Amino acid sequence: MPPFNQPAPQLTNQYTSDRLLQLYLRRRLPAEVLAQIGPALHEMGDLAANELYQLQLTDRLNEPELTQWNAWGERIDQIVLTPLWQRAQQIAAQSGLIATGYEQTFAEYSRTCQFALAYLFHPSSDVYSCPLAMTDGAARSLLQSGNQALIERAMPHLTSRDPKQFWTSGQWMTESTGGSDVGLSETIARQDADGTWRLYGRKWFSSATTSQMALTLARPEGNPAGGRGLALFYVETRDQHGRLNQIEVNRLKDKLGTRKVPTAELNLLGTPAIPVAGLQDGVRAIVPMLQLTRTWNSVSAVGFMRRGMALAQDYAQKRFAFGSLLNQKPLHIDTLAGLQAEYAGAFLLTFYLIELLGLDEVGKSTPQQRQLLRLLTSITKLTTARQAVQHTSEIVESFGGAGYVEDTGLPSLVRDAQVLSMWEGTTNVLALDSLRAISEDPSIWPSLRQQVNLWLSNVHDPSLSQAIELAQTSLDRCERWLAESNRDRAAAEMGARRWALTVGRTLELALLLEHAQAALSEHADHWLAAAARRFSCSQINLIVAIDPDDNQLLLS
Repeated sequence: MPPFNQPAPQLTNQYTSDRLLQLYLRRRLPAEVLAQIGPALHEMGDLAANELYQLQLTDRLNEPELTQWNAWGERIDQIVLTPLWQRAQQIAAQSGLIATGYEQTFAEYSRTCQFALAYLFHPSSDVYSCPLAMTDGAARSLLQSGNQALIERAMPHLTSRDPKQFWTSGQWMTESTGGSDVGLSETIARQDADGTWRLYGRKWFSSATTSQMALTLARPEGNPAGGRGLALFYVETRDQHGRLNQIEVNRLKDKLGTRKVPTAELNLLGTPAIPVAGLQDGVRAIVPMLQLTRTWNSVSAVGFMRRGMALAQDYAQKRFAFGSLLNQKPLHIDTLAGLQAEYAGAFLLTFYLIELLGLDEVGKSTPQQRQLLRLLTSITKLTTARQAVQHTSEIVESFGGAGYVEDTGLPSLVRDAQVLSMWEGTTNVLALDSLRAISEDPSIWPSLRQQVNLWLSNVHDPSLSQAIELAQTSLDRCERWLAESNRDRAAAEMGARRWALTVGRTLELALLLEHAQAALSEHADHWLAAAARRFSCSQINLIVAIDPDDNQLLLS
């Protein structure tokens, strides 16, 4: 009798098998828009489940390689990308993963269509979504800068569907002084006699170093310290002969995850650069970039969560243990159901943020919606990133020992998801940013309450009543905490993380309830109602009273 071998989990078309995505798109997109974008989504779902996923598994051990010198002693700093990344670049361009957001074929729904494609693409791309996020952010920053010369130079490349013309953009902000406090930047900008600006400094952590251009911060000589003294510069990474433009690559970073992303440490040795929007307030100039990259981060989080669910559910139908299949074990069903509810909440919050972005970019958003976009960009990113880290860890555990074995491809889910709570602002940094947004514009909170009340006012199914009450009481607690924190700045900072996560999880519950009621009323579909009830059984309100003296004692 041959030995037993466990069948591996398999993926089917990631669009047609995604019940939540289809429910959401049917509700949010006009029928004619869904009919137009549907074939592209179907094609991407097939690529994600088959060609890209298989290439990802076979390409598992490949990583980008840096060759600093050629055989004759010439410094070349050549980075060779993995086969999957080379293929992903072609697919990203041809599928319009950037272009769809800028062609405006679908008006305010363009961003929803773009990010639905990106959500399907991301989990099978070995995080090629990283350069795409920075490319999207660069395109938006250039457009909002009003620098017509740079717009005409770069935008046709950044939004091209031709792989030979398509550019990606780097984002060179992080230095050895740190990534969050960019005001400490040590990179200097000097102007030559002919008017050319040149950059001198070390960029300690530059992702997607093979991009054709980058946006970076530097301090023009003579400018004051801090963020106000920085300027945003445009850099083309190679000269007309294809050589690096006064740039040296010291090394590729050896990271916990996202190992296919060619993250490098760079020296700028007089790199030619062009000011994007004046010679100061560069931090303010990168806000449009951060808005997009944080949105991409949220989409990547739910993409990883969905991939984990797809693999775990397929495996549960195949794995026989203790007398039955895993999908017949009550405890295993309970574990996966909780994970499914977490994913559903994260998905709906992320795509609500995308709705706000789409409305804003075509000038159709209300003042209240613009306020919510400002706040929820940070809240959504920090909430979904933390969920993805916990979710992928549980997913890997659901496979038992197989989940710990590298050549199953499963461990990379955990390693790659871990970066999401760190890139583009850590959980703590974004929690403080959320509080700052409300302190700068106190009317943001009433706008948020009004929106949540509107969602919940439409929910009337009796099976959802307890979840409705939980959402309301949780948001009440957030509001009381805000009032209390205004009287104690230290307490506000100490509790900011728990408050921000409570806001995020409460919004997820409210959105689950609103969509659940619509699914019940319009299609007699109980799936989202089950997700809302199950999500309400998790910890929504994380606000607790902490004694700061205890914190000091514990760390003394």
